[in-house]
Parts: sequence; C-alpha cells; structure tokens
Amino acid sequence: MNPVQNTRRAVAALSAEASSTRLRAAMLLGRHPDPSVVTALVRRCAVEPDFYVRDMLTWALTRLPEAFTLPRLRAELTSEQAQARSQALHSLSKINNSSVYPLITGTLLRDPDDEVARTAWRAAVALVPEEQEEALAAELVSQLGRGGRDVRLSLSQALVGLGTAALSALAASVDSPEPTTREHAHATLLLLRDPEADYDELAEEARRLAADKLDPVGREKAPPC
Repeated sequence: MNPVQNTRRAVAALSAEASSTRLRAAMLLGRHPDPSVVTALVRRCAVEPDFYVRDMLTWALTRLPEAFTLPRLRAELTSEQAQARSQALHSLSKINNSSVYPLITGTLLRDPDDEVARTAWRAAVALVPEEQEEALAAELVSQLGRGGRDVRLSLSQALVGLGTAALSALAASVDSPEPTTREHAHATLLLLRDPEADYDELAEEARRLAADKLDPVGREKAPPC
C-alpha cells in the first residue's frame, strides 16, 4: 500500500470505535507527517473522548510545519466547543511559538468553562514573554477563588510558574474583601515558597491565615492607620 493510502486509512481510523485503534492511527500520522491531515487532526481533537488519544493527536500536530498548524489552531480558539478551545490551547503550548501569546490573554484566561480556563492558564505561562510576566500575573489573580479544589490548584500552579513576577499581585490579593480570594492568595504564596508542599495542607493553613488576617509567615498584619 502506498503512503497516500496509508494516510487515508489512518485518518479514517481516527473515528474508529476502539480507542486503541484511534491511538495507533494518531501515532502513525505523527510518525509520517503530512500537512494534508492537519484539519483531520484538529477536528478530531475537538471530539476525542480519550485523554491518551488526544495527547497523541497533539503530538502528531507538533510534527507538522507550523505554517499549517498555527492558522488552524488559532481558528479553534474561538470555537463554540469547549474541548476544541482547550485542545487548541494545549497543542499551541506544545508547539511553543510565542507569537500566539496575545491570542490567549484576556477572554480565554476567563473562559466560563473551567477546563478551557485551566488550559489557557498553563499555555499562557508557557508562552508569555518575560517582560509581560507581571501583567499576566495581574490578569491571573483576577481568577483567585474560582471553582473547586482542582481549579484552584491549577491557578496556583500557573502563578507559581511565574515565580517572583507573581509576588506583587498575590500580595495585594491577600487583602481582598472576598474570603475565597484571600484564602486562595495565601495558599498560592505558600505554594510559591514551597512548591513541593501538599496543596491541601497549604489550603487549610491559608484558611486560618485569611481568617486571622495573618501573612503567610505568621506575622500579624499591622492595623490600618
């Protein structure tokens, strides 16, 4: 069978019922990069239910020339399908072309779908130019207190990924009038100090700090003048 027939069969197999078949198809398309399949890969990313297959689809996309992948992935960022937006962000972060960073900031960082927002946070931290890190941190802290435990951990990890560039924005957030924002800010500062610490334990300590109006090293805050 010639390469064109192999490619066509692999593209068709992306819709197979068995996830193992879809995984092998994505792997084959990645091993033999063909720009003509970029649309098929991106479309499958938007609907693929299996995490491992999605990851292989992303890998296959990274093997293709950016001249073909970037325009198609950029278009997915405005898709009505949440998974399409999320997977496009993930693939763009793996391609690691910082030219797409301006497309991620703003709306996608505040996407109403938690998974899209979480992926946008990770992608933004991976692609942000150094001189824009503090501005990104200021944008990210606007989401403090959002969602449940996993969402908050993702945001904390994104802010920790910015390192000292996030300190100023986080320090301001510990005085927020919103209790959940204060707690999340404290937890993130604690994680920044010790990235290997157990997040659930830090969250518990952060609740005490926020309630007692203490800073993350246990000092009582000075009363306002």
